[in-house]
Amino acid sequence: MKPLLGGVELGGTKCICILGSGPDDIREQTSIPTGERDATLQRINSALDEWQAKWGRIHALGLASFGPLDLRPGSPRFGHVTSTVKLGWEGTNILGRIGGHREGPVAINTDVNGAALAEGRWGAARGLTDYAYITVGTGVGVGLIVAGRPVFGINHTELGHIRIARVPGDSWPGICRFHGDCVEGLASGPAIAARASLPGSEIPADSPVWEPVAHALAQLVQTLLMATAPQRILMGGGVMERRPELLARIRESFVKSVNDYLDLEDLTGGTARYVVPPGLGALAGPLGALALAADAHAAAA
Repeated sequence: MKPLLGGVELGGTKCICILGSGPDDIREQTSIPTGERDATLQRINSALDEWQAKWGRIHALGLASFGPLDLRPGSPRFGHVTSTVKLGWEGTNILGRIGGHREGPVAINTDVNGAALAEGRWGAARGLTDYAYITVGTGVGVGLIVAGRPVFGINHTELGHIRIARVPGDSWPGICRFHGDCVEGLASGPAIAARASLPGSEIPADSPVWEPVAHALAQLVQTLLMATAPQRILMGGGVMERRPELLARIRESFVKSVNDYLDLEDLTGGTARYVVPPGLGALAGPLGALALAADAHAAAA
C-alpha cells in the first residue's frame, strides 16, 4: 500500500494543501488565499491536522513554496523565505512553521522545482532527464532539471528575474520592485494587468499587450535552450491556463528570436512538441508538493 503523503504548494495568490499519494489518489485538497502571513500559516496547519485526524498518519510532507528560499544545506536560515516580492512574508521560516512539529520527514523546495519534479514523475516530462517547467502567474519562475535533479549551486535558480532583450521601442518600465523590466516584471499576471490597465480576464485576445508578453517569455525559452539545452520546456501557471492561445505566440516569437542559429526542427521535432503545456495541468503545482514528499519518504526509508 502506498504511504499517505501531504503537500502544501504556497503560491503568491493561493496556497493549495493536498493529501494522497499521486494524481490517481488524491484524498483531500483545499485552497487557501495567500493573505496575512500568520493567518495563512495557521489555516494551512489546521487543514493538515484535520486530515491527519481523519485519515491517519501522514508519512511525509512536501512544501513547495514561492521564493526566493534559502535552500543551502547547513544554513541557519534553511527553509526561510528571503527577499521575496510577497510583502509581509520576507524572512518567514516556512519549514519550521509548517513542518517543524510533524512526525515524518519534511522536504522543502521552490514551487516551480516541485512542479517540475511532478511532471517528471507523472506528467509530460516522464522519461526525460533534462527539462524545464516555466510557471507564468502571480510571478514567473522556472524549475530547471538537469541530469534528473533541480539545478542547485550557491542556491536555487531565479530565472524569472533575468533581464532580456526588449521588443524594439518598448520602454514600459515593468513592475518588479527589484528589477523593473525582468521577465517577471514584464510578463507575470500583475505585469500584464498593469500594462493593459485592465484585469487580465478583460484583456482582448488581440490586444497589443500580448506581443511584448510573448516576446519576453520567448526570450526566457531561448535563454533556457542556449544555457542547458533541455529536452522539453513545459509552460504552465495561471496566465497560461487562462490564455492557452498565448503558447502559439510564444513559440512563434521563440523561432524568430533563434533566427535559424540552430535547426529547431531537427533538434526538437518542432516547437509544438518542444514548448508544451504541463501534462498535469493545474495540478502540477500541488502535485509538486506530493512529489517532494514522495522523495523525502523514499530517502528516509
